[in-house]
Parts: sequence; structure tokens; C-alpha cells
Amino acid sequence: MSVPQITDSHCHLDFPDFDGELPEIIARAEEAGVTRMVTICTKLRQEPQVRAIAEAYAPVFYAAGTHPMSAAEEPMATVDELIALAKHPKFVGIGESGLDYHYTAESAQVQKDSLRIHIAAARETGLPLIIHARAADDDMARILSEEYANGAYSCVMHCFSSSAELAKAALDLGFYLSMSGIAAFPRSQDLRDIFAAAPVDRILVETDAPYLAPPPYRGKRNEPAYSANTAKVGAEVFGMDYAAFAAQTQANFERLFSKAATYEVAA
Repeated sequence: MSVPQITDSHCHLDFPDFDGELPEIIARAEEAGVTRMVTICTKLRQEPQVRAIAEAYAPVFYAAGTHPMSAAEEPMATVDELIALAKHPKFVGIGESGLDYHYTAESAQVQKDSLRIHIAAARETGLPLIIHARAADDDMARILSEEYANGAYSCVMHCFSSSAELAKAALDLGFYLSMSGIAAFPRSQDLRDIFAAAPVDRILVETDAPYLAPPPYRGKRNEPAYSANTAKVGAEVFGMDYAAFAAQTQANFERLFSKAATYEVAA
């Protein structure tokens, strides 16, 4: 019997945690049914290294942006710079960008400026915006809504673990919520309830590897194969069998990350 296929919509394969191990990491992912991965570049100066991983491995796509926690230290991205990067055939998303007031509240204004640049690039390219949001729900909901009123764009709330209010604000704009290992932690019932209230056609799965490994790997290095463990919890949350939930998340990913879906057809 074949393993249901899913996509790890957000991982960081360029991080030193995976040095020298990428062939094995990707092989284990494929054994688990994870047939696609999107590796995320968090500092634009590292884009060449991240691009090289996507070029070297058929199942890997990539996105690039300036992570909010790096926004104050890194040069400010420009819309033109992001649009130029997006011309690569395996570049499928803008970000991750967003707001993080948990660790880096002092750079809030720089983060907001950076976020609006990334939104403009997502709007211009038609590629989905990949959002990191932590301890900034009110500003995040306000900026996403204000910018949407200036012109539509698509978006995923990566590693969603914020409030029901932010979930509703994002879903009301037509955006997607991505389920990480956090949703599988035993103490995350409130978060699972937020996901259960969302439309199942707006749900993605991810690892955020090397971080946030789901049970039974919690506390260990996360890797793309483990997105299957999170997806199994997702199936329970939505009262679906695993194969049906996996197929739904695949359809969702291909609708949002349409450039990745069409690349597979062309390959």
C-alpha cells in the first residue's frame, strides 16, 4: 500500500543542523510520504545557498525574505530585489516575514516596514506571503487587513500558534493556516480547537525543521519526514482518515503555492 503524499510547506534545510546530511534527510522524508519541501531563506544574503539546495534536490522548492527577528540587523529588502529573486523557477513564496514582539519588540517599527515591503512583493509576483507572527496579533491583523484593502495577495500564517482572533482575521482574508509540531503537543488543545474551527481547505502542514519536532520526537532535531506525524494529528483534529487529510492538504498547498504545483507538471 502506498504512503499518502504530503508537503512540508516550511523548513530550513540550509541550517547547520543538517550539514552533510541532506541526501539522507530528503530520502527519509520521501519514505514518510513527504514528496515536496519548501526550504525558507530568512536572510536575503543567504539566498544563494538556499537556492543551491533547491537546485540540487528535485523535491525541494524555496522561498526567501527577511525574518522579523533579523529585520533590524539585515539590510532592508526592496520590492524590486524580491521580484528579481522570484524569477527563479523553484522560488515559490515571499518570506518568511512578519512581526515578532516576543524577542525583538524593540525593532517593531523596522519589522512593520519590512513586512509591508514583503506584502508588496507578494502582491506584485502573485506568490504567497509566508508570515511569522508571535506576540503581535493586533498589529499583524491590522497590517494584513490594511494591505489587503490596497490590493489582494495570498498568504499563509506559518507555524500558526496565535489567537483565535488572528486566525479568524487571516481566514476572513482568504489566507491559510499552517500546522506545525506545536499543534501536536499534548498541551496544545486550545490550538487544536482553533484549527478545528477553520475550513479544512485552508490548512497546510509543516515542520519548521530543525525546530519544534512533534511527538514522539519532541526535544530532538526536527526534519521534514516528521511533518507526517503532525499531519496524523491534523487528521484527528478534522475527524478525517489520514489519506483523506493528506490529500486535502496537498490540494491546499497546490492551490496556494501554484508555482510549485505547475513546476512538477513541467518537470
